[in-house]
Amino acid sequence: MAFVDIDGINLEYEWWRPREAAAESSPVVLLHEALGSVSIWRDFPQRLADALRRPVMAYSRQGYGRSGREDRPRGLDYLHREAWHWLPRVLEALEIERPVLVGHSDGASIALLYAASGLAPQPEAAVLIAPHVEVEPEAIAGIEAADRLWRTTDWPQRLARHQSDPQRVFAAWRDTWRSPEFRAWNIEAEIPKIACPVLAVQGDRDEYATLAQIEKIARGAPRGKMAVLPQCGHSPHRERPDALIAEIARFLDELDEKRA
Repeated sequence: MAFVDIDGINLEYEWWRPREAAAESSPVVLLHEALGSVSIWRDFPQRLADALRRPVMAYSRQGYGRSGREDRPRGLDYLHREAWHWLPRVLEALEIERPVLVGHSDGASIALLYAASGLAPQPEAAVLIAPHVEVEPEAIAGIEAADRLWRTTDWPQRLARHQSDPQRVFAAWRDTWRSPEFRAWNIEAEIPKIACPVLAVQGDRDEYATLAQIEKIARGAPRGKMAVLPQCGHSPHRERPDALIAEIARFLDELDEKRA
């Protein structure tokens, strides 16, 4: 584990190298979910690196994992701030050019916003796993169910293995998404601005969203497509990692063939 200083805050990050690297391959940058961190990806980064033959980097956003936290309240624009302020600074500090962004849930929304922003460095491609482009009733119902589990199971203790302050991380997610003001959050207008190829992936049993989320991306992005994973919920990288990696590999292989 290593740390990079961004605006005076230490963010933890880690690299995984493929056993066999492809020549001149862009790195993959993983962007974690609302309760995520570097460690919560478990063995997925190494498996992805080996399958794609590309280096993979993941970092914990401020306030997550072992990263320091920003001493300011979370605003309703927190995903925009992650995409437009923090992510480009991380890429610059780690000298990452033309990344393949692979984001999950909140991380997928961050990847979408960054890919649509025109900020440098522009991504080679974006893979959006269980992305959110609007707040559906299913998301609120899923968070209510998660809150009950948080209060009645050992989930806080399990999350503490990955978070320095699990209660703060959980409360920030729950309270932001349940707030009346956040119900109007919507980033559909950004979808047509995505210049790079984009793959939106979702499980058909996602607890927090309907397939309308990825359908809007596939229809609205100039170079968008979608894939639905059967018998899979909100976390394909944990529930169906082999199927997810196969979809990502197929997507990137097709891009390579078009460039050849």
